[in-house]
Amino acid sequence: MTAATTASARSFRGTHTAGRSPEELRELVSHVGAELELAPAENIIEWAVATFGERFCITSSMGDAVLAHLASKVAPGVDVVFLDTGYHFAETIGTRDAVEATLDVNLLTITPQQSVAEQDAAYGKDLYKTDPDLCCALRKVQPLAESLERYDAWATGLRRAETHNRVIAPVVGWDAKKGKVKVSPLARWSDEQVERYIADNGVLVNPLVHDGYPSIGCWPCTRRVAPGEDPRSGRWAGTTKTECGIHS
Repeated sequence: MTAATTASARSFRGTHTAGRSPEELRELVSHVGAELELAPAENIIEWAVATFGERFCITSSMGDAVLAHLASKVAPGVDVVFLDTGYHFAETIGTRDAVEATLDVNLLTITPQQSVAEQDAAYGKDLYKTDPDLCCALRKVQPLAESLERYDAWATGLRRAETHNRVIAPVVGWDAKKGKVKVSPLARWSDEQVERYIADNGVLVNPLVHDGYPSIGCWPCTRRVAPGEDPRSGRWAGTTKTECGIHS
């Protein structure tokens, strides 16, 4: 994109745009998905901001601030949605606070309808042990779906290199379950590219990443990973569960 396009994309954050219908959004994706497949991550974010304005947000689990950092440069003031499940490590909450304090973003913390105590009362103590899928649905999937109602498109830090289940993740695709355009600017990035961007730009990283947690979720369902293990093997260890449901 040209400098003029970038400036236009940035100023567009201040406008209010009417939501498009699901049919319009699907049609849009069918035209641009292939065109943006090989575009740099910054250009993909620029396109999303210029196209959707305030009806575009990014989400972050606060494993690192790479996507938030990129988006803050392209679109200062962009909405960054963070799901506070009530089960996060203190380091994850600290990373969220640091992102809010240091980056030019509008950080929105979303919480489930029920507190952990209320969920325990309704479903039994430690639902993450007895029914982890339901726990994820109540504390992650449902709150995210509700928080995205005001948006037409959302961006994630999803990368194909993270897991075999994500190999086919498009850079720009249609999320039929949510009825939204799903943007994955980092989809093609390798682990080496992420590390280089972090080093070159001094990007915030969750301290747990350097303490044996390459993939960070809720503390009851995340363990350290030994050297040489699959980086995501620490998530829901000892079960067949591999995803929380947000990306399924």
